[in-house]
Amino acid sequence: MSSVNLLAREVAAKIVFYGPGLSGKTTTLRKIYETVRPAHRGEMMSIATEGDRTLFFDFLPVKVERVNDCSVRLALYTVPGQVFYNATRKLVLQGADGVVFVADSQPEALDSNRESLQNLEENLLEQGIRLDRFPLVMQWNKRDIEKALPVEQLRATLNTRGALEFETSATSGQGVLDALKAITRLVIKDLRAKRIVPAPRATPNPVAPGAGLEAQLSQHLPSRPSQSMPTVQPPAMTPRQHASSTTIAAVAPAPAAAAAPPARMEVTPNSASVAVPRTVGQRALGPATALAPGELFDHARAAETSFASGQYGICVTACMDAVRRALAFAGEGTLAQQGFLLRVDGSDLLRLQGLSSKVDTARVDDAAFALYFVMQVFTRLNAVGLPETA
Repeated sequence: MSSVNLLAREVAAKIVFYGPGLSGKTTTLRKIYETVRPAHRGEMMSIATEGDRTLFFDFLPVKVERVNDCSVRLALYTVPGQVFYNATRKLVLQGADGVVFVADSQPEALDSNRESLQNLEENLLEQGIRLDRFPLVMQWNKRDIEKALPVEQLRATLNTRGALEFETSATSGQGVLDALKAITRLVIKDLRAKRIVPAPRATPNPVAPGAGLEAQLSQHLPSRPSQSMPTVQPPAMTPRQHASSTTIAAVAPAPAAAAAPPARMEVTPNSASVAVPRTVGQRALGPATALAPGELFDHARAAETSFASGQYGICVTACMDAVRRALAFAGEGTLAQQGFLLRVDGSDLLRLQGLSSKVDTARVDDAAFALYFVMQVFTRLNAVGLPETA
């Protein structure tokens, strides 16, 4: 499952290259690695056995510049092709946002291609995912060999779902980047449909030609400009540095449009999706309200309103109440147990609890931290799909 940091406006998506042994998965990743500029790639890791077969997985984080005003990072994996490593394939496949199936075009590999594709479908079903509803690209590899099977035969045998397909030669790199661009487009489209990628705040800056793979991917991703949303204008402040070195950037005001009227947007009270900023009178609400589930919208609004009016003690109290209610979606237990299940920062939770016990002396940076932590908790709820819809 993709991870989203709405405060930093960054989305991390996982793409897995799947297929039978020696079909060219590892070679494909190596070719991508050679293409990406060093500044925009991580270290490629692999564990190989005799015959250069991938034993566990290859991992390659690739940075894409902007999508919908968000920074995007792609984590590329391959799985071992051999049948007896199925447990490892299941682990690598967990949390995937898309799959590139690398098929071997040699005639003798047709059965192993079919078996691997069936194995992919079975492993996804164990996660409750149907392959025909999952971002999938077919990569017909080894097209440079003389005895390669006709694409029509590969399509009839392996691509009955009508997925996008590309003829590739991993050794030369032919078609490899086209397949990567296609699966990236599908993954981003799927994340948008699930409301994981937020809408753009402004028209993204044009990408200079020839800026590398991350720029090529950005140019091929659909983007739609939208109007900027004015936010609450809080008092001037200098936030105190947080213990985890996280800057409270989301609380800072965003410039409002000079002449554009405030937008009017609807929020369904019982919706489990992220609430959208709306206006009260002529004043738009801020980022905490934008992240709040429908059930917690009013609590986030109360916290932001009190912060904007300089009532910092009330803001801390409202934030603590919002956090308690948000963590309750994780199930029964103490706040610490609920926070652990949602993977929120335990030290931040303790700090907010301490601030809530001395609200009479709350300062602007205390209230700003409380709002930051509320947004952190809301982000975790969104990431795990809570609260669930009826």
